[in-house]
Amino acid sequence: MQTAKLRIALLLVGFTSVIAQVVLMRELMVVFGGNEISLGIVLSCWLVWTAVGSAVPWGGSPSVARLEVLVAAAFPVALLVVRSSRAVFQTARGEVLGFGPLLATAFVALGLFCPFCGRLYTAGTRRLAKETGSLVGSAGASVYFLETAGSALGGLAASLWLVRAFAPFQIAALLAGLNLAAAAMLLARNFWLPLACALSMLLALPPAARYAERSTLESFWRGFRLVAVRNTAYSNLAVLETEGSRSLAENGLVVTTVPDPAAAEEAVHVPLAAHPDPRRIVLVGGGANGSIAEILKHPGVAFVDYVELDPAVPELARQLFPGAIPADPRIRVHAMDGRLFLKTWRERFDVIVINLPEPRTTQLNRFYTAEFFGEAARRLETGGILALAFPASENYLSPEAVRFLQCIYQTLREVFPRVAVLPGETVHFLGSFRALETDTGTLIERLDSRRVETAYISRYQLPFRLTSMRRAQLLEQIAPDAATPVNRDFAPVACFFDLALWSARFGGLYRDLLEQAGRIPVWAIAAALLLLFGALPLAFRSDAAAVATAATGFTMMGVEILLLLGFQALYGYVYQQLALLVAAFMAGMALGSWAAQRSKTAPSLVPVQLLVAAAPFAICVLLPAGNGIAGVMALVCGALGGYQFGAASRHYFVDPNRSAGKLYALDLAGSSIGALAAGVYTIPVFGFLRTAALLTLANAIPAWIAFSARRTPAR
Repeated sequence: MQTAKLRIALLLVGFTSVIAQVVLMRELMVVFGGNEISLGIVLSCWLVWTAVGSAVPWGGSPSVARLEVLVAAAFPVALLVVRSSRAVFQTARGEVLGFGPLLATAFVALGLFCPFCGRLYTAGTRRLAKETGSLVGSAGASVYFLETAGSALGGLAASLWLVRAFAPFQIAALLAGLNLAAAAMLLARNFWLPLACALSMLLALPPAARYAERSTLESFWRGFRLVAVRNTAYSNLAVLETEGSRSLAENGLVVTTVPDPAAAEEAVHVPLAAHPDPRRIVLVGGGANGSIAEILKHPGVAFVDYVELDPAVPELARQLFPGAIPADPRIRVHAMDGRLFLKTWRERFDVIVINLPEPRTTQLNRFYTAEFFGEAARRLETGGILALAFPASENYLSPEAVRFLQCIYQTLREVFPRVAVLPGETVHFLGSFRALETDTGTLIERLDSRRVETAYISRYQLPFRLTSMRRAQLLEQIAPDAATPVNRDFAPVACFFDLALWSARFGGLYRDLLEQAGRIPVWAIAAALLLLFGALPLAFRSDAAAVATAATGFTMMGVEILLLLGFQALYGYVYQQLALLVAAFMAGMALGSWAAQRSKTAPSLVPVQLLVAAAPFAICVLLPAGNGIAGVMALVCGALGGYQFGAASRHYFVDPNRSAGKLYALDLAGSSIGALAAGVYTIPVFGFLRTAALLTLANAIPAWIAFSARRTPAR
């Protein structure tokens, strides 16, 4: 009976851990303005602290029940730290935090929660071995299976139910109640104590959770009045009010402010005036700020297709931004991904306006790649125009801004033979297959003939802004050279350049790190990896299981980051699918570890290591085949990682005196380095394919050691 209770408690550890991971990852993405680099930082900190909890003998030997209580209390506290981070670090209202504050927030918040999860592995292994009379290695593999199975269930629960139905603090309250009930179950001799504990928590915690949710959100958006919050499957949305205006924030980044007639006019009138007869228009994003109404000022417009991924955005715009989406039969609102719309819609258009923020995230970057420009070009009529715009300066561009604009210019020229660049506080890029008439006289004449009334894009402003000298100066500054890269889905260099431009605002360490990181050649990173995994055999006396486990952790976490960011780059809604992909990965790990345990003899590490080495390239090759393949790849890659750990456990614990937590800690330490390296550095700088090559290379020495030790006896 006690063993069954213990197994249930250990299953709950994985269930709690993965739900907490999903919630905290989503919350930290909001803190960092939706940037997916936060995923690598969060996963790295998560794994470091879990490894510390597993391997470091702190606090004696706490019981499983006591650790369950600590986990129950720690998750809400960690969530509170994340929500409070802006109040601590923010110096200006609405400011997105930089790398330093993000890293500090993730490190502190996860340090309050993850060590207890890691310690539960060690404590659970010790207790299960004692109760069942099994070897430590066998008990450790069983605990690993239970935790990963619980993680798979938690991921499914989070994806299909929890994050859709409950706010983060309500989820934390629910998990706290479950873990306290599990602790009571382990301590009780009957069924009634845990049942009473669970019922009391269900009654006591929800009111506290609702209060914590509202008060922490108000603290997070300090300086604004919080009008509405929507935590949708696609993003975290907040409507904020201050000084007579309202703003829409998406994943922590303010994307629209109303009223802002200058931004609304700037977004549409220049590209529409550049077209001789704009009738069919597509507006991707940015419809809440009044841009749709500005488009309809052009009398020849037959219809406007407004495309927004999250259906809650136009819904909030209609409710809280009066006049943003006029009641006009010419407006067709599509709640779908902009790229998917242009891929599947059969009609052709005269002007496609990309009214989105700069490509600071992988989700946004996918609208500024050569692949997307090609998809848009196929939906344009002959002489049609694709329009992009970026904030700039009329008289000065920083080196970071120049590199970013060069990259965008080079990428547009990869697809469109005609590209016009118009200067100003907003730099416009227009791509077409025919000559573009963008001289000042033509633009003014067309606006006048259409009787378009504007306050900012006018016959008085345009001649000053679009002088021949300004145009020539801008073109000279951003003219691509031989070293200017093309921005692609799987080589998101514009995302890296825009991050460098954004980090220049913080100065100092952030800018310098990004600057130096971009200069390191890929061969130097490859050499560093060989040195790292070449040193491990010396540290562990060529122990094949230990070295292979560290390499597999490094590779599999890099693969998970490849999968998450690759999904975001291709399909654009990883915020929605995050829990499901994590669940599939953990389910695979559970299946793999179970299969390794069921084997009558210890499986050879060599074929497993070779398959692990092949996994990164499999992700890059297969992921573009369709969004459904992502879940299958997550399941298969997770199974590889779980099978390797199960196999390595049977080799490593030939010596019964070895610590239960050390192999687990090696796996976590390798995973931590892989998450940080792939998510924060190699993917933004070198792209997906080179990152895959580096992950494969990391397995060269471990595979050789495993091959050399393939006849080592194991049990």
